[in-house]
Amino acid sequence: MNKISIKWKIYLFLLGFCALLLLILWLFQVIFLDSFYKKIKISEVKSAAATIVRQIDDDNLQEVVEAFAENNDLCIEVLSESGTQLYSAHASRNCMIHSMPVHEKINLVVKTLESGGELLEYLNPDSNRLPRPSAPLTTGSVDTTSDTFRRIPPIDRNPNQSIIYSKIITDEHGKIVVVLINSMIIPVNATTQTLRVQLSYITILMVLFSIFMAFFIAKRVSTPIEKLNESAKTLAKGNYETIFSGTGYREINELSDTLNQTAKELSQVEKLRQDLIANISHDLRTPLTLISGYAEAMRDLPGEMKSENAQIILDETNRLSTMVNDLLDISKLQSGMHQVSPAIYDLTEQLQKTIHRLNELLKNDGYEISFNHDHHVLINADESKIAQAFYNLLINAVNYTGDDKKVVVTQRITDDSVTIEVMNTGAGIEAEMLPYIWDRYFKIDENHRRGVTGTGLGLSIVKSIVELHQGQYGVISHPDENTIFWFSLPHHFINV
Repeated sequence: MNKISIKWKIYLFLLGFCALLLLILWLFQVIFLDSFYKKIKISEVKSAAATIVRQIDDDNLQEVVEAFAENNDLCIEVLSESGTQLYSAHASRNCMIHSMPVHEKINLVVKTLESGGELLEYLNPDSNRLPRPSAPLTTGSVDTTSDTFRRIPPIDRNPNQSIIYSKIITDEHGKIVVVLINSMIIPVNATTQTLRVQLSYITILMVLFSIFMAFFIAKRVSTPIEKLNESAKTLAKGNYETIFSGTGYREINELSDTLNQTAKELSQVEKLRQDLIANISHDLRTPLTLISGYAEAMRDLPGEMKSENAQIILDETNRLSTMVNDLLDISKLQSGMHQVSPAIYDLTEQLQKTIHRLNELLKNDGYEISFNHDHHVLINADESKIAQAFYNLLINAVNYTGDDKKVVVTQRITDDSVTIEVMNTGAGIEAEMLPYIWDRYFKIDENHRRGVTGTGLGLSIVKSIVELHQGQYGVISHPDENTIFWFSLPHHFINV
């Protein structure tokens, strides 16, 4: 079943639905028509009897009896215990209870008593009737084995079939009253045959119409889905320029827009991947070339065995180690493998130490990092991770700062959090680039000047570390203006 296309599945489901409707129509209009008709007639008879029973002591009972008889084509008699007629009405041409001899009514009353006070009979009005019984009307004194009333099975379709319903009640004076109701069952054979012929034509027309409509609807629904499927296959082969054009339905349009956005994001990821290969290759080649060159010189030239050359090899080795560590860190952070180890420590003191260390490293290049703060603040966080995030923001600011080579760090404290801002005086960032700057390997300008080495993963590492601490981060920048990168963390208390 899973190998069948959506078009043919919809087609088969619609055909099956139409077939089910036709089957139900045939069952209820032809097969079960006679049974439903009898049940409805019996329900009418019992409803009339229940109304008469409720109003048996009403002075207007005769009007009630006549109204029910007229409205439902019934014959109704209300008899006393002795068989005297109290109320009567008949609207049926073939009424049996009004033409029934008294002794047959007495037998009917006896059978009703034996049945617990309520009896429903299917009778044939052409049945032979026995003579009046010789015994008086007392329970058990009448020969109830008589075949005076012949029960006709419900499935009998005799055109003369009739229903007689009898119920024995007691009025407010304690007297026994017998309610007799007769209803004729009109044959439905001719009606059934007429419906059968009509349904035959309707079935043929409905089958033809349903085949056409099922195919039309299935094709209309499946066509845009099939087009999206073909485009998705093209996307899966690596063609990120694929355009998804879904039409016809809101859900298809939304899916098409989602897939177009997905293709755009995948294209961006592919570009970042290519940039990563290029950047990593370039960044790794430089220190490897230096290490290899100085090592060969020290091996082949006795006069080059200097501590300065060894230091260069060591520095480049550390540079390679930093790159590899950054790659491992971002992979672990974004895969959820890194876990934080929070502890309460002085954040302000940590920032001062990091700034001082970086100022010493960069002072020969003319860079200056200043720090503005009013108070020392204690936070509950992973000290090494926060130090790494802050260091990466500083490196990013140094790489992109302006000709004045100044970077300003500001610590701002609110009631429940502390915010660290790192501002550089570079050229600013275009608004359309802001959503992507936190992505891995994303670079705004390939020609930026670097004061120190970096891997291009710094901001992505900052993002992951701050998210691990349930903090917030962001950037404020406009072209030709200063750029401020910031992150905030909840603090515990302030040390003045």
